[in-house]
Amino acid sequence: MTVVVNKKRPLEPLDYFPSGLVLPAVPLAVQEPNALLRGDTAAAVQDLFAAAADDGVGLTLVSGYRSYQDQVSTYEHWVAQNGGDTTAADRISARAGFSEHQTGLAFDVGQDDGACTLSPCFADTAAGQWMAANAHRFGFILRYPDGAEGITGFSGEAWHYRYVGPDVAQAMRAEGTGTLEEYFGLPAAPGY
Repeated sequence: MTVVVNKKRPLEPLDYFPSGLVLPAVPLAVQEPNALLRGDTAAAVQDLFAAAADDGVGLTLVSGYRSYQDQVSTYEHWVAQNGGDTTAADRISARAGFSEHQTGLAFDVGQDDGACTLSPCFADTAAGQWMAANAHRFGFILRYPDGAEGITGFSGEAWHYRYVGPDVAQAMRAEGTGTLEEYFGLPAAPGY
């Protein structure tokens, strides 16, 4: 649950497949295979979504588990979108074997009306603000905060959350620690 996957710390093996993937019972903005999560993560996502709904905030799961091959395709898409520039693609997409989505512990969240999905403006939506204020209570951290690209290697992604369990998430929040690299005393991973 506390594995750190970044540009310097690939999964072992690169084509790692987590066991026990399940579909959380939450609103989905994606087809089922791309919404699967590890069992512990899915249970926490369900609790998180229920608490948000109790507060009048509608969330949707935009992306969950991605296989090695899915991440190959995702990365290639971003390379093509950036005119073949891998440096630009590396700021916004992990290479296969280096993606948190491949662990089944990470998910992208959106607002239920689709406002600002996978866009920086998500941080300003009711869903983005609720997640920023409450995700830690359920064991989640915002994995790629704005301004931490030199540490995480990725541009800020207000929608990308990672399950680390309540103890770590709440400790990071209490200490004001922004990244897993800092929390665990690991070297920054700005590039491969």
